[in-house]
Amino acid sequence: MKQPEIAKIGWITAAALVVSNMIGTGVFTSLGFQLANVQNTISIVLLWLIGGVLALIGAFTFAELGTYHKRSGGDYIFISEAFHPFFGYLSGWTSLVAGFSAPVAIAAIAMEDYLKPLGVPYTRYLSVTLILGLSTMHSISIKHSSRFQLLTTIVKALFIGILLALPFFFGDVPNHAINFSTPIQPEVFSTGFAVSLLYVTYAYTGWNAAAYIVGEIDQSQKNLPKALLTGTLIVTIVYIALQLVFLQFARMDQLTGKSEVALIAIQNILGNTGASWVSLGIAVQLIATMSSYIWIGSRITHMMAQQHGLWQFLRSNNGAHVPVRALWLQTGLTLILLFSGTLEEVLLYTSFVLQLMGTLAVASLLRTKRTEGHFHSPLRPYLQWAYVLFSCAVLIFIIQDRPKESIGGVLMICLGGATYFFSKERYSTK
Repeated sequence: MKQPEIAKIGWITAAALVVSNMIGTGVFTSLGFQLANVQNTISIVLLWLIGGVLALIGAFTFAELGTYHKRSGGDYIFISEAFHPFFGYLSGWTSLVAGFSAPVAIAAIAMEDYLKPLGVPYTRYLSVTLILGLSTMHSISIKHSSRFQLLTTIVKALFIGILLALPFFFGDVPNHAINFSTPIQPEVFSTGFAVSLLYVTYAYTGWNAAAYIVGEIDQSQKNLPKALLTGTLIVTIVYIALQLVFLQFARMDQLTGKSEVALIAIQNILGNTGASWVSLGIAVQLIATMSSYIWIGSRITHMMAQQHGLWQFLRSNNGAHVPVRALWLQTGLTLILLFSGTLEEVLLYTSFVLQLMGTLAVASLLRTKRTEGHFHSPLRPYLQWAYVLFSCAVLIFIIQDRPKESIGGVLMICLGGATYFFSKERYSTK
């Protein structure tokens, strides 16, 4: 019997996946915390520019790794083959527990927070229904996932486009926060700048989204690099532009230390009604973010299941080649985290290991042979070494600033390591 042909997505949908994965709540909330230590506008722009450059280095790296391996699975595949399957397994374990399940839950909680002031009832029931609905939709076929992701990303783009157009219709707020008088050098070399950069790197998380589903991208040799680089460039420009909009429409004292910077800025020029519409817009655009994480996260778990007997019940696909069991396992973990009430603690415990696994994934290119026929990252290996060294500095800072949480992250890795050896001994597939 002839097997059904696997549906493929084009580079535009893959780029939309990258954009949706990256743009969540971070860009609308980080500025207020940054202004507590960094107030020169050039320093603020530099923060977001550095974050964009790091994301681009990662995109270049994953474009080469993805076209070299040509299989869905992302970090799990790259780390397994460059270093050892054990480290790849730890990466997949981390992705399952914290890399994809938790962000969906966090986006759902953020959506609830933006909808509650608007008087929307039963927001928790709404978020649960949405998660279940998105999981059901992504269980049908890749074609359904592709169409829905493209549609929701267009909605996200329209909302952000409206925000970016506001300076063309409204003048600056008196005593606005755009500031070029504060000395730049002391800010850039301060601890506060490093702390602010952590917020930025979190906001840029997701630049590698398309690499997780490279097996589902049509002509991935050329379309994966195009999607990763285009998506990351778009997001970098959008992020910098949005910070300037928020600074232009609010005073420094209004923004400093506040998380709802977007609402504060819009309320200054459009009043409470305008702020309500922005709150609704931020909530709605989070649907695209949640959708993208639900789509791609299951591919890592499914790939792990092909090689580790402990996860063998997740190996099967449906008739449309969707790893349904892996997808619903992730959905179950998302709902557990949603109701646990300890999401912030979970993220703090896992921030260290997520950064560590991302660094290993980029470093894996340094152990991958360059051959003809796939994308070649420019300035290899210098860009990768720059990323690794910078990321190691971030890891050291996290250990110093959050020693308890870093140890907790290491313990989570140890738990994953135990399941790896149990799987090898009891359910070896070889």
